[in-house]
Amino acid sequence: MSRFPGQSYPREQVTEATLAASELLEVLWGRGQETARSAQVSPSQLRALLVIEEHEGTNLRALADELGSRPPAVSRLCDRLEAMGLAERCQSATSRREVELRLSLRGRAFLEEYRAARTGEVAAIVARMDPAQVADLASGLAAFRRAAALHRTAKEAKEAKGGRPVAGRRTFGADGADSADTA
Repeated sequence: MSRFPGQSYPREQVTEATLAASELLEVLWGRGQETARSAQVSPSQLRALLVIEEHEGTNLRALADELGSRPPAVSRLCDRLEAMGLAERCQSATSRREVELRLSLRGRAFLEEYRAARTGEVAAIVARMDPAQVADLASGLAAFRRAAALHRTAKEAKEAKGGRPVAGRRTFGADGADSADTA
């Protein structure tokens, strides 16, 4: 927020500032990943772990959709996570044909260690801000998350109404036939 009442920042300036902040966060997160030495994971493996944690029991197709990848690539990614002892595949309780993905105890410990290191980096920076700036940042980030959730919901609604399907997502024709999206 502007320190001057009635004055607002142009959206382009805010977009640039957000991108700069996200790049800084990527650097800080990289430090957190390097600090969490219990397991060396790639950025794509880390994203998969975070999605699996958020959507415990997700299947490969849903994970692929979340990651914006194709199910075969995600299956190989999960093979590596399972070999590292960070994730587990379990048979679904609702469908014998479906496999659910869960974090292992080692995967949970890795994410805790990773977050602790990342929290230390971010907390050191926030400690250098004055209380009003911290409040503005918290309010702005909350608004950003709400807008991101609305954007995602609108995008999913558009796809459900016949917009471009997400890669790897199965679609059903008017005759009910199941076909994999290969676009």
